[in-house]
Order: sequence, then structure tokens, then C-alpha cells
Amino acid sequence: MSATAEAMASSAAAFSPAGDVVIDCNLERVFYGDFLAVRDSKLPIEKGKITGFIGPSGCGKSTVLRSLNRMNDLIPVFRLEGHVKYHGQDVYAKKVDPVVVRRFIGMVFQQPNPFSMSIYDNVAFGLRLNRFKGGIEERVQQALERAALWTEVKDKLNKSGLSLSGGQQQRLCIARAIATEPDVLLMDEPCSALDPIATRQVEQLMLELKEHYTVALVTHNMQQATRVADTTAFFGVDISEGGRTGYLVEMGETAQIFEDPQEELTKQYVAGEFS
Repeated sequence: MSATAEAMASSAAAFSPAGDVVIDCNLERVFYGDFLAVRDSKLPIEKGKITGFIGPSGCGKSTVLRSLNRMNDLIPVFRLEGHVKYHGQDVYAKKVDPVVVRRFIGMVFQQPNPFSMSIYDNVAFGLRLNRFKGGIEERVQQALERAALWTEVKDKLNKSGLSLSGGQQQRLCIARAIATEPDVLLMDEPCSALDPIATRQVEQLMLELKEHYTVALVTHNMQQATRVADTTAFFGVDISEGGRTGYLVEMGETAQIFEDPQEELTKQYVAGEFS
């Protein structure tokens, strides 16, 4: 690693969270086969806050996010060196079932992906999969209310989830993710396929959701990060070895990252001098 990269890694590691850490993530090296996708990324995810991940394309934001709940396990050549600890438990320990991990650390994807079934069944899907013993109807309504969708769909729960608008579909996917009452909600560019009005609705929803859940958000939209994130992690790209390897450059309170960044690379990025 170059001296500059070492200094950046040191700065990133120096961030001290103010609240309770739900996920302690230390990604020393993350590989897809022989390709080193991410290195030297140590970041805490704090309880009841929105942590935003920003950075240029190819910097590993989504790889980091998907590592938090073992979604990358679905890629056979994925390999992680380091640890991801959820409330002190290493989620990559051999005895840990990744399905159980995803029960507590839910995920919303970039493209709205409702199932080809009714609105009601979309939300109830995870509950049935996890053999929920309580009142499913009550939990479905609660999830739709928290996703700010209940008033729009309460009279058409039997209609296909695919009949909804793009913004409604994304809120339906959020309702599906939170119906099982996860502790953490991962959101991978949830507004990238939405129009400005739907984006604002989802952003407002994020702010409401952090009252109940800890949120980690990947976004290419720096303005979105300033609007919703409490803490922001900026990732850069190392091309010194001829490839593209992402790494954590700097992490801090969102206002500090955008108004008083400590690293030159962060200053350049937030000023729009490179993408």
C-alpha cells in the first residue's frame, strides 16, 4: 500500500462513533475470485442512525453493503478477510446460518422487485417463510403503514404488486423487508430508478424508519446523503496495482464530511472535481 493510501486508511479507521454500534465491520480484503474488490475498510454502523455510503462508481459501496448480511455469499467466488460483527457476533462464523443473518439484517435493492403476487402476499411472504406465529394481517398492515403505503393500497390488497407505480413498488419492497421486524435495513440505491417525487417520498420514509431500524444506505446522490444520512462513509478507488480496488477514505458525521473533509480526495469528490 502507498504512503498516501496508508494515511487515508488511518484517517478512516480513526472515526469514533458516538452511539451504540450495531454492526462492527472490518473488511481487510474482499475478493471475487482473484479480483480484489475492497480493502482496508473499517466502519461502524450505529444504532438508530442512517449511515450513507458515497463514492465513485467501482469503489465497492455495494460490495461492502452486501457483505453486511452475507448477500455476497450468493456469488460462489466471493471471499472475505476480516470480520462483520452484529452485536458482537461474527456473522461469518461457520455456525451462523446466513438466512438467519438476513432475518435480522434486511435489504432493499436498487430496482423495485415486487413478487408476481398480490400486494398482501408480497408483504406476508417473509412472515410465512419464517413461520411467523402471530397475526399476519396485523403485521402486514403495520409494515404497510410504516412504509407509508397503507392508505394508498388498503382497498386493493388483492391486486398484484406489479400494478403499482415505481415509487409504490419500492415502498412495497420496503414494507416486505420490514414486515419480519429486522434490526438493520440495508438500502442499495433505493431511489435510483424513481422520479423526483417518488424519491422525496422514499427519503422521507427513510427518516421515519430510523426511529425503528438502523439503516445503511448506498447512494450515488450526494445531495441525498446530505438530506438523510447522519453519518457518511466516503470510498475511493485504488488503481495503483492496475485494477480497481475500493477502500474507505474517510468517515464522519455527514456535515463534517461535506463541509470540512479531512482528506484531499474527499474534498475533491464533494466539490465535484472527480466522479
